[in-house]
Amino acid sequence: MGNRRRTRGRFSLAYTLLEVILVVALLVVISAIAIPSFVGQLEREELPGSARQLRSLLSLTRANAAYDGKRYRIRFPGEDEKDSTGDDRQPIVEREDDPIRDPETYTPVTAPWAVGKTLLGGVWCAEVRLGRPTIEDIQERRQRGAPEITDELIREQEDLEPETPPLYIEPDGASEWATFVLTPAPRDTLLDELEDHPRVEMIVEGTTGLAWIQRPFYDEELDLFEDKGWPAVLRQDFLDPRELTENDVLELREITVKP
Repeated sequence: MGNRRRTRGRFSLAYTLLEVILVVALLVVISAIAIPSFVGQLEREELPGSARQLRSLLSLTRANAAYDGKRYRIRFPGEDEKDSTGDDRQPIVEREDDPIRDPETYTPVTAPWAVGKTLLGGVWCAEVRLGRPTIEDIQERRQRGAPEITDELIREQEDLEPETPPLYIEPDGASEWATFVLTPAPRDTLLDELEDHPRVEMIVEGTTGLAWIQRPFYDEELDLFEDKGWPAVLRQDFLDPRELTENDVLELREITVKP
């Protein structure tokens, strides 16, 4: 009787160990399939996520400029300059503390909302274009390639990067229109080579401070917009890779714009 119980116990223990091994093996297989997909999804989200966080930073900067009654600016690190994280990719928020006695002197804002990682992963800002975007300007830029960086332009920007000029935000919250071009491309990628890499554009309307995230338009879409006399801003987030048709654009413009 005792031998029978010990035998049953050994079979029960062996069966339990077999179950554990099967479960572990199943988990390993599932992990091998799911983890690369999950990591890939996280990497794909870094680009639009960075744009959304930059938009939030701009909104906070605009609010603080109005609250303090002082001029702010957002810019990206210049050559051999580091941001608050010790990197050279994150935006730098600065404030003109004394515009009467010390004009055009900006000091970094060190409040928690202004420092830290805004751009995720390897995303960086390849270009900041000031001024309201137009179809004509976009087409012209694509035809001539990257703008020539002249000595005069460098002198105008002083020690700041000519490809990423600062965006100034006035005490009333107003600024210029601006387009921030974000990409995870290698850092040595030239502007005229960005066509081969993923990128998004965050467009800021100067008067209201509203901002939208959209992918670059295809050449066929630009031709359609030019033919219809439509502006280059959809006034809402748009990252769908499908080519826009006339009906798509009309439908998008009927959607209520939310800040």
